[in-house]
Amino acid sequence: MSEITMIEAIRQAMTQEMERDSRVLILGEDVGRNGGVFRATDGLIDQFGEERVMDTPLAESAIIGTAVGMSLNGLRPIAEIQFLGFIYEAMDQVANQAARVRFRSTGRYHVPMVIRSPYGGGVRTPELHSDSLEALFSHTPGLKVVMPSNPYDAKGLLIAAIRDEDPVLFFEPMKLYRSTKQEVPDQLYEIPIGKAKVVREGNQATIVSWGPCVPMLEKLVDQYKKEGAHLELIDLRTVAPIDAETILESVEKTERLMIVHEAVKTNGIGAEVAALVSEKGVFSLSAPILRITGFDTPYPVGTIEDDWLPNEKRIKDAIQQLLSY
Repeated sequence: MSEITMIEAIRQAMTQEMERDSRVLILGEDVGRNGGVFRATDGLIDQFGEERVMDTPLAESAIIGTAVGMSLNGLRPIAEIQFLGFIYEAMDQVANQAARVRFRSTGRYHVPMVIRSPYGGGVRTPELHSDSLEALFSHTPGLKVVMPSNPYDAKGLLIAAIRDEDPVLFFEPMKLYRSTKQEVPDQLYEIPIGKAKVVREGNQATIVSWGPCVPMLEKLVDQYKKEGAHLELIDLRTVAPIDAETILESVEKTERLMIVHEAVKTNGIGAEVAALVSEKGVFSLSAPILRITGFDTPYPVGTIEDDWLPNEKRIKDAIQQLLSY
């Protein structure tokens, strides 16, 4: 057991899976000699060689298209998109090729590939670098979308994603790459894709979130507990598929629901969570469902980033509103 950062946990997961399974390989822009823009693949080209850690041209469509072809021919590629906002160039390869192969072949063929990409705010990046685009892919049948919030989950979920028989998008919050450390087992382990985690137990309101918002919410929930308010915090971990059972069980107990995410509000994952609870748990609710999210604008410049993102003040105001019903 070692105390490591999220970026170290991700590198460890890829290294150990590449050691275990010779079919696993990595491709992407600057993943080889440079070790990736965040050094997630640092040193792997020296350990596994250029045939398994491949630098590609600056062409996202080519990276994903190549990974699809590799998958169909028995390999298990990990394709890195340098920043999530660059993935629009590869939407056809992701949504029309990778996601549909199993369906159009009636199960004869699979695409066991992972698409890794950093995303998220709080680090003052240039345009197109911080966008949270999970909702785009959750709307595409055939794709799984994983968004860890801590090093332990990052390693276990990435290993599960690499071993999955179908395409998994693995989105990594830049803000959390090196901001915290956590004890992570040295050995291989999997965390099931599609299973949420109850991070804090409570009985007065349920907060559902994922990715970079979770550590902030953990601190807030702990503060409220000291003041006598017991809030339940759920980390979805996987936004496609959504673990509806865990959410519904929590809402049945607390009777209140708030959803917090960085992505824009309209048609976000929060809307889907709210719809699920409205359809299957509406009689458990004693208050309207609240969503605290980014605003319906392009991601802003760094000088106003903190006001655009869900922040402590906005969340506290919403909690007060929720508990007042």
